Amino acid sequence: MKLANYVYGQWVEGAGEGTALTDPVTGETLVRVSSDGVDVARALEFARREGGAALKAMTYEERAAKLAAIAELLTAKRAEYFDISLRNSGATEGDAGFDVDGAIFTVKTYARAGKALGAARHLKEGSRVALAKTDVFQGQHFLMPLTGAAVFINAFNFPAWGLWEKAAPALLAGVPVFAKPATPTAWLAQRMVADVVEAGILPPGAISIVCGSARDLLDHVTECDVVSFTGSADTAARMRTHPNVVARSVRLNIEADSVNSAILGPDAKPGTAEFDLAVKEIVREMTVKTGQKCTAIRRILAPAGTSRALADAVSGKLAGCKVGNPRSEGVRVGPLVSKAQQAAAFEGLAKLREECEVVFGGDPDFEPVDADAAVSAFVQPTLLFCDKGLAARHVHDVEVFGPVATIVPYAGTADAIAIARRGHGSLVASVYSGDAAFLGELVPAIADLHGRVMVVDAAVGANHTGHGNVMPSCLHGGPGRAGGGEELGGLRALAMYHRRCVVQGGPAVLEALSRDAVDAALLGA
Repeated sequence: MKLANYVYGQWVEGAGEGTALTDPVTGETLVRVSSDGVDVARALEFARREGGAALKAMTYEERAAKLAAIAELLTAKRAEYFDISLRNSGATEGDAGFDVDGAIFTVKTYARAGKALGAARHLKEGSRVALAKTDVFQGQHFLMPLTGAAVFINAFNFPAWGLWEKAAPALLAGVPVFAKPATPTAWLAQRMVADVVEAGILPPGAISIVCGSARDLLDHVTECDVVSFTGSADTAARMRTHPNVVARSVRLNIEADSVNSAILGPDAKPGTAEFDLAVKEIVREMTVKTGQKCTAIRRILAPAGTSRALADAVSGKLAGCKVGNPRSEGVRVGPLVSKAQQAAAFEGLAKLREECEVVFGGDPDFEPVDADAAVSAFVQPTLLFCDKGLAARHVHDVEVFGPVATIVPYAGTADAIAIARRGHGSLVASVYSGDAAFLGELVPAIADLHGRVMVVDAAVGANHTGHGNVMPSCLHGGPGRAGGGEELGGLRALAMYHRRCVVQGGPAVLEALSRDAVDAALLGA
């Protein structure tokens, strides 16, 4: 079966044999995808003209109601999405829940939040500014929804959440969505879009999806579009320098590589709540989605005197994690999504081993449960130890996108800060400490190179949302190597799909424009 593309308000099957999507446990071909023959320029123009116009004819609260209907539909079909996730991604039930339930929760969050914007169609920002000696001539800042399309080029690890965490605020803003999911796991995103289309929730052109190669997509984006990309830094660099993107100053939002850190404070010693909470979170981040999360912990910074005890504690927990076919009872860790990803992980792991000691895993003869190692895409959870600190190269630069993390001892707070910053920009760092002096020095010193810093102490306990869990109400993104982009953050995300403009004129003109506007201060609510 070949998955069709939804463009110009109709289903279009790509030409040729297409690319096979496989089961990473058995190697079985499940479906095929192809974008060959799709007229991308026509598809984008249809989305802008038909979908965009129809969405902008609605108010924010009417579009919020559409999101609520989408969330209800996705919830009803949850079991089907779990099955696709198992077959195409090798996801355990917990992994599928992280993706599918995360998508549903995000859509529901924006549906609820969007009601507060009411019967408006654009936003006004701040008070009017007098521009003359009297009030006869004034200025008012407005945020107007983009008249282009929101183009999403997504990663393979979250085919459900990756789609809807971007689509929900775009649709709420009145901007049509054009999705290009990563090919290896495109089936789930395509099915979700197909279900929404079949249900008739959105007007034609409000959502489009192309599965397979992006081909000439960037040749046809304009200054009124926004392109949001999640993937490798190498691909992001090519996108930034694409001739059409440069010539038309197309807005780009990028989430790229991230060597995220977990940092234990000097007080987080064996026997303390902070130590135990860190061990639990490190193991969770190495095993959920088999470590295939942009936010997963890659480096574990610990005081030199605690680092070996931490390695023993994490290794002991990993030893109890059953790795194999997610269909088998008791399996906690599944495969990577493809043989290609497995090969990339092995290549990265080989680099790390050049300067690290393996303290758990890394067995070349590892045999997964109820799976043939020769055809499946498993990587054994592997914990490494590197005592070279800042002198190490690969530990701070190589992101193994799988169940691999490295413990790096530090000598003092200044050393911990320097090592954390050596990642050159990360999505998240989590800190396990109740030491106010340590936190007061560390957190401000790393905050400018991290999109999110999560601090966990005994008082927080197990109530935190998790190192790698992205909440729709909070910022997601990171500076530098992490791409420099920002997503989510509640209604703040709507700003990405609006353009700021100051209108200067008389009070009557500004009053007329303001009647259809709501105060942009609500975006910070």
